[in-house]
Amino acid sequence: MIFYKRVLLIDDDRDDHEFFMEALHEIDSSITCTAFFDGEQALGRLKNIASEVPDLIILDTNMPKLNGKQILAELKRIPNLKEVPVVMYSTFFSERDNIELTNLGAMHYLAKPSKFDEFRSSLKELLGRKMVARHLEEEEGKQ
Repeated sequence: MIFYKRVLLIDDDRDDHEFFMEALHEIDSSITCTAFFDGEQALGRLKNIASEVPDLIILDTNMPKLNGKQILAELKRIPNLKEVPVVMYSTFFSERDNIELTNLGAMHYLAKPSKFDEFRSSLKELLGRKMVARHLEEEEGKQ
């Protein structure tokens, strides 16, 4: 079962966008994904939406202008987005990053593997988990 049908991706890398979109489509073609290459642009758009709030936000940690930590902090200040799960997306997470990002409100971390099949499997597993508070609660049933 897939819990997230409206996904928002914020990542400055075009190749990562394509990788992500292809994996999403293979997992479930009914999932819609809005993508931004720039955190400032994404925040500007998100601050002005009342409907069409995403079910899940995937946020790259390393971007120019505003980095993922800054964007995450801003997202958690927007009332209609406060409860939307944010998954941090990067090639590497240090223990210090994990603590800091969790304290800012990140619910999970998704590594950017180099192999498509690994990434698709990780993303499918993530989409099949219901995120509650600051932890993941795995739902029983088929994924």
